[in-house]
Amino acid sequence: MFSGRIADGERKVTTCQMAYVSADPMPPPIFTVFTPTYNRAHTLHRCYDSLKAQTFRDFEWLIVDDGSSDGTAELVAAWQAEGLVPIRYEPLPHGGAHRVHNHCLTSARGQFYIKLDSDDACEPQALERYWHHWNAIPEADRAGFSGVTALCHDQNGQLVGTLFPTDPLDCSAAELEYVHKVTGEKWGFLRLDVLRQFPFPEADGNFVPESYIWSQVSTRYKTRHINEQLRVWWMDAPSLVHGPNDPAKNADGHRLMYQMVLNLESNYVFHAPIKLYKVAGLYSRFSQHCGIGFLTQFQGLRGTLAKMLWLLAAPVGTLLYLRDRRRKSRS
Repeated sequence: MFSGRIADGERKVTTCQMAYVSADPMPPPIFTVFTPTYNRAHTLHRCYDSLKAQTFRDFEWLIVDDGSSDGTAELVAAWQAEGLVPIRYEPLPHGGAHRVHNHCLTSARGQFYIKLDSDDACEPQALERYWHHWNAIPEADRAGFSGVTALCHDQNGQLVGTLFPTDPLDCSAAELEYVHKVTGEKWGFLRLDVLRQFPFPEADGNFVPESYIWSQVSTRYKTRHINEQLRVWWMDAPSLVHGPNDPAKNADGHRLMYQMVLNLESNYVFHAPIKLYKVAGLYSRFSQHCGIGFLTQFQGLRGTLAKMLWLLAAPVGTLLYLRDRRRKSRS
């Protein structure tokens, strides 16, 4: 079985339970497996057990701790002492998912970035299969690809979402959503040099949904999509980032995300008019939560289609905003 990249002077691992060994103490790995965590000591073992079992060993596990107070540091220190997985643990003051992500972009040493959430797991052959599929892309074409994306199944083995219509499918993330209408959670890796072009904004401290990044990547790069279930997406834990159902909370982060999507993806309106109409309405809704008036909302949009969608959807966005205010006043 393929056991990872082996070359002179590089790490050599014959079984997945052996310790991480390297002649050079700091060679850059192929993959940085990034796990952001916040008080998830009770689930983080899923990641660790998965990474111990990987058949491809050319990776580092970068754990960025967003201010946990549940013994995560001691747990990770014990795993580091075992020496079975190359772990870098970097604790930060609690600052939110977007800041943890940006920290990873600075700290990661790998060629590729793959996020493994602190309550999830992956198949033992996940990194091996990703490396295989990346190398299956013709070398002359790889500059136009950001990475490879696969399927997920839940903890009971059930496929999450829908299959890709062909295997492999080479297209942008926007085409996947609007043209091919693929749904459900997916999991993949990206080139770090690509991802570093698109950090999250941090000025206001708001959580910003990840579509803010993916819509930008999608305008420049394709992704290879494969019908292999490589991630175990556990459905038993609440979200770490959304908190209470208060639309005013993190409103500016959502405004920025919907504005970005509307500006970059409104040309898909003829493929998915209802979906993009909703995006325009939500952009107006969250803008109003931020105290941003209609003229400024309009001026923040680029292109005729984005502005037309906003003109049609702004009344609905206003109704949603007023409903939010009414509900909050009653609570």
